[in-house]
Amino acid sequence: MHWEFVIAGYAIVFVLLIAYAAAIVQRGRRLSEQVPENKRRYLD
Repeated sequence: MHWEFVIAGYAIVFVLLIAYAAAIVQRGRRLSEQVPENKRRYLD
């Protein structure tokens, strides 16, 4: 079996998942800035 392709496949998936997670977090932070101060909810 060609282990190089298997490792490359896992690496590509891992990098794409990390990039997607970073994009979601960045979008959430950007959207949270648009919420008015008195409408923000915080977990205590």
